[in-house]
Amino acid sequence: MSISIYKINKGINKPIEFKGLKAQYIWYLGAGVLAQLLLFTLLYLLGINPFICLIIIGISGTILVIQIYRLSQSYGEHGLSKKLAYRQVPHAIRIKSRGVFRKSRSIK
Repeated sequence: MSISIYKINKGINKPIEFKGLKAQYIWYLGAGVLAQLLLFTLLYLLGINPFICLIIIGISGTILVIQIYRLSQSYGEHGLSKKLAYRQVPHAIRIKSRGVFRKSRSIK
């Protein structure tokens, strides 16, 4: 009789995580870095001193990373989706007519 050994994939449904960033925030950071590269290129082509360009990119890049890590920590994997969905939930439901309550429904 042969003994079969099966490997169990324990982390199969876990969200992707990279150095504390969860799920879609990795993509947001990548897009932000790409935007920083394009901003540096634009500033350099406009003739601004490269050291000033580096200072601007360094400060804005630091702010970008801090904000994305803050969003990742506070909202988690589906955080921005939840935040955007919460904005669409009404605070109260107002009915201006009583027509809804006047109609009698026959129960079968």
